[in-house]
Amino acid sequence: MKRMVIVSNRLHLNVIKKGKKLVFQRSAGGLATGLASFYKHYHTFWIGWPGVVNEGLKGIDKTQIIERLKAERSYPIFLSQKDVDLYYHGFANKTIWPLFHYFPSYTQYNQQFWDGYKNVNQKFCEEIITQIKPQDVVWVHDYHLMLLPRLIRKRMPEATIGFFLHIPFPSYELFRLLPWREEILKGLMGADLIGFHNYDYALNFLNSIRRLLGYEHTIGQIEVNNRIIKVDAFPMGINYEKFAKAFQISKVAKEIARVKEKIGQRKILLSIDRLDYTKGIPQRLEAFEAFLEKYPRFKGKVSLILVVVPSRTKVEYYASLKRQIDEMVGRINGKYSTIGWTPIWYLYRLLPFEQLTALYNVSDVAVITPLRDGMNLIAKEFIASKENKPGMLILSEMAGAVKELGESIVVNPNNKTAFVEAIKTALEMKEEDQILINSSMQSRLKRYNVERWARDFMEKLSQIKSVQHNLNKKMLDQKSQDVIKQHYMRATSSLFFLDYDGTLIPFASTPQEALPDERLLSLLSELSQRAELVIISGRDKDSLEKFFPDLDVSFVAEHGVWIKERNKNWELIEPLQNEWKKEIRPILELYVDRTPGAFIEEKDFSLVWHYRKADPELAVVRARELKDALLHLTSNLNLGILEGNKVIEVKNVGINKGLAAVKWLSRKEWDFILAIGDDWTDEDLFNVLPQKAYSIKVGLTYSKARYNVPSYQQVRNFLSYLADINTQTLGKG
Repeated sequence: MKRMVIVSNRLHLNVIKKGKKLVFQRSAGGLATGLASFYKHYHTFWIGWPGVVNEGLKGIDKTQIIERLKAERSYPIFLSQKDVDLYYHGFANKTIWPLFHYFPSYTQYNQQFWDGYKNVNQKFCEEIITQIKPQDVVWVHDYHLMLLPRLIRKRMPEATIGFFLHIPFPSYELFRLLPWREEILKGLMGADLIGFHNYDYALNFLNSIRRLLGYEHTIGQIEVNNRIIKVDAFPMGINYEKFAKAFQISKVAKEIARVKEKIGQRKILLSIDRLDYTKGIPQRLEAFEAFLEKYPRFKGKVSLILVVVPSRTKVEYYASLKRQIDEMVGRINGKYSTIGWTPIWYLYRLLPFEQLTALYNVSDVAVITPLRDGMNLIAKEFIASKENKPGMLILSEMAGAVKELGESIVVNPNNKTAFVEAIKTALEMKEEDQILINSSMQSRLKRYNVERWARDFMEKLSQIKSVQHNLNKKMLDQKSQDVIKQHYMRATSSLFFLDYDGTLIPFASTPQEALPDERLLSLLSELSQRAELVIISGRDKDSLEKFFPDLDVSFVAEHGVWIKERNKNWELIEPLQNEWKKEIRPILELYVDRTPGAFIEEKDFSLVWHYRKADPELAVVRARELKDALLHLTSNLNLGILEGNKVIEVKNVGINKGLAAVKWLSRKEWDFILAIGDDWTDEDLFNVLPQKAYSIKVGLTYSKARYNVPSYQQVRNFLSYLADINTQTLGKG
């Protein structure tokens, strides 16, 4: 059985040095809590920082920590105070955290922080390499370790690596503010599978890698350095039964009874958060104050229990936020309190499980309204605690959990008026309606719990590794080349179909870049001496003649519209009409006007809308709109819509490279056939080839071709290999 190695900034156990004594406590963070609830049930090993710095430890302390953690199937990464200050308090929490949560004004761009972040990620890598085995599955977690997947990949190229981000991934416009943005993206893409809580975050990431690194994706799959990686969404679940059945625990039951005795008949609003500016705590207090002001009949009948868990007290913004909350609570209580009633019960501490779940059970309304949150498991825990019980959730539309808890009362935390009405609605809703609303969310949370989340991630990681393995099996290796070489040498009649753009040359941005170089011309000339060579391209016939004026080969232009055999004139593959251009061209011109950088190429029997030079994000939207419009316009015409590499082409239906290739294939029984292409338009060609033919797809994508090669350079190298055979065997056939 494969071992899962969890890697995170903090371990599930926290070490504190009190005098000469080491104290081990369960970590309170959401990540540690979520992962700890399932990791003991699997064959796992956890690597992370234990929470104590080197300066407070002696050699014997480290030995004791290692031995204690070994019993928990864990291993510590020891960090210095400087490491923690630069990497954790600095880059992670003063740069990444505010920027990724849409607080750019709080973000600090400090080179020392970045250097410290790189240094600690490297330390993690060095320790991990000593602890993991080749067959292990490495699961790296969260924003503290975004460089780690690539570092591990460099040391162990065949490793199975997953990465999960537990906070939002911001839009491109925010992410681009980061000076080290490309390094972060490249670090993440060392993983085989990159997971996010929801598709919005995944799409933001895919948009950033497209715009910053130029990588396109197909249904979340990206080809990076001859390797396929997958980007997907996995909403993290909770241990549902633990919270649904917590009231049955004697300690929890006693705590519930104690709290109920104190609150009497009053309604309870519950707010639980870490101290953080992303949580919207001041906005929550403002809304509660406005609620009491607008609906005075609730005075004395409802209280807000405000639980704030201390966090990152060394960061100045957090200390300032703490003062602001203290002052707001004091002002509201001072303004509205009466003898026997305090509007806000303020608890500034971490609550143990018994007290936390007791509050979930006794509260009438949970108010979870962050300004931005990756997921928010508290919202899920509250709903789980309300199985067959009344209780309403007011949830921010900016929380990741809203994608699964849409039946709750969803608010914009900045809309004070709507917030006030949401509180009123929650308090006045009939109990049977509350139970009914919660039941659908509970069914969902019960099905997709934390174990299901982890299992889904691991299954998808296994799937993408299988994809990589299958594609690697199709790679044109030396053994395959030798087989093809022997067949080619024995053949007395050989036929080559070669695509041009992306196959023989890289994709060109300018007409000058599209011209073949002398090496390519020489290579094709050598091949044509022993084989029937067909350049089969989407380019127009005039361009092909311009590119190859002296080459004794055959041509197929415009994806099969025009054919020119050696020493013959151009001819249409079949009689075609082009009167339809007058109707179609205006719609293409409209989308050129709406998409700066796009342009129209007119061929004899097709129109092509190019968007390679357009803004990538806008171009994707416009291409989708244009394709929909064209499909509608051409429904009664004998036209097809052809999508290529950043082009949309309108042409007569049924005309393709496969149809053109049949002209040569049907002529005689060829001893040797080779076809190479990079686009999905080449699939029509591969589809008509006889079983004995050799077909090669450029790029690591699924194809009907027998083999894959990473890029046009490998195509040239392979063709040069065959051309060398030409010089050795010329005249023998």
